[in-house]
Amino acid sequence: MSGRIAVIGLGPGEARWLTPEAAGELAAAEAVYGYGPYLDRVPVRHGQARHASDNREELARAGAALAHAATGARVAMVSGGDPGVFAMAAAVIEAIEAGPAEWRALEVSVVPGITAMLMVAARAGAPLGHDFCAISLSDNLKPWELVERRLRLAAQAGFAMAFYNPVSKARPWQLDRAFEILREELPASVPVIFGHAAGRADERIATVPLAQARGAMADMATCIIIGTPATRIVAREGLPDLVYTPRRADAGGVERA
Repeated sequence: MSGRIAVIGLGPGEARWLTPEAAGELAAAEAVYGYGPYLDRVPVRHGQARHASDNREELARAGAALAHAATGARVAMVSGGDPGVFAMAAAVIEAIEAGPAEWRALEVSVVPGITAMLMVAARAGAPLGHDFCAISLSDNLKPWELVERRLRLAAQAGFAMAFYNPVSKARPWQLDRAFEILREELPASVPVIFGHAAGRADERIATVPLAQARGAMADMATCIIIGTPATRIVAREGLPDLVYTPRRADAGGVERA
């Protein structure tokens, strides 16, 4: 009997952001695999095996889960946010491509979740209302020179940007370098949104102009959205500002409405 693996997005963290489809797949799984802190978000169920692993072990984790599924088991692989956005879906499919033939016969389901940039954007307003891109600032799987090139080209093309993996203990300087590059390409007034733990109890959302953006304002639990020259801030007396990027490409520059 062929097994099944579901690669599941847990969303931003709290149970209310988990989709019904994801909850159903988790409940039906015989075993759950994942990075330890993400696996900790999944309720313990009697008789369900749990296999936690460390960060940067994506392919080994995927291989272990696929081998388990190949025995005929129903297996879940969990990711924070959406599994297809800098997460485990690509690792699982990469492992299938390189792995034994029986892995290609498995039933594979990728179950979407709310990814960090969408939660941060929703908290701020609509900064991704026009064309945008997502960039991981980690250079673990690509050279930093490529990150810099993509940042510069995305800014020149007028994309709003979402930054994933902005800083770590091993990479304390790269976010400040990214801001330096953007200040060479964009107006100093472009809004930068720092979303720490968006959707969780310790959520913090802050918006500053690009001229004031600093690496020390972020950590690995932060997703950052960079606006465009057209992004606007709508001030509201006694209420949080609303940040949005107009749907029309000719909507003009940054200003307070």
